[in-house]
Amino acid sequence: MSRMVVGLGNPGPEYEYTRHNAGFMTVELLGERLGAAYWKDEAGARTSEVRFGDEDLLLVLPQSYVNRSGRAVKRLAEAEDVEARDIIVVHDDIDIPVETVRAKDGGGHGGHNGLRSITDELGAGDYSRVRIGVGRPPGRMDPADYVLEPMRGAKLETLESTVPVAAQCVAHILEHGIESAMREFNAE
Repeated sequence: MSRMVVGLGNPGPEYEYTRHNAGFMTVELLGERLGAAYWKDEAGARTSEVRFGDEDLLLVLPQSYVNRSGRAVKRLAEAEDVEARDIIVVHDDIDIPVETVRAKDGGGHGGHNGLRSITDELGAGDYSRVRIGVGRPPGRMDPADYVLEPMRGAKLETLESTVPVAAQCVAHILEHGIESAMREFNAE
């Protein structure tokens, strides 16, 4: 396998329509677009092997909850001989405005426990990220409660309209590289 795209989220219907599942939603859409006919359970994740151009791509949805995603990512990266620089992690980000998608090359976890888990397991944060803006929680609402809040109506529609942009960002990284994606998607 040459590259991996990891979507962060929580398994189970109670989390399906939450901000924290933006990564799952994006990778599932990418799978649909790339003809992922079959998802299997392996190494604590749901995975699907697809082709992107002339390249093999492993789509990964860790099933151990966001905060413990790193173990599945590490096991799959080792099994498939994928280096950290060939991994793209798609995740929600409260520090980015709603309806915004940004690409990032490596870096710290920024307080995101899913990224912290992956960085701890891989030993470095050298992977690319596609950050889906979900905005800050209102008032004094706990950020954990905010990202896990079930959404309906306009809030859900807004997130669902941002997911295709995130999938496009992933495809841009795969085709043109992270620097090009940062120029294309990070412009204000």
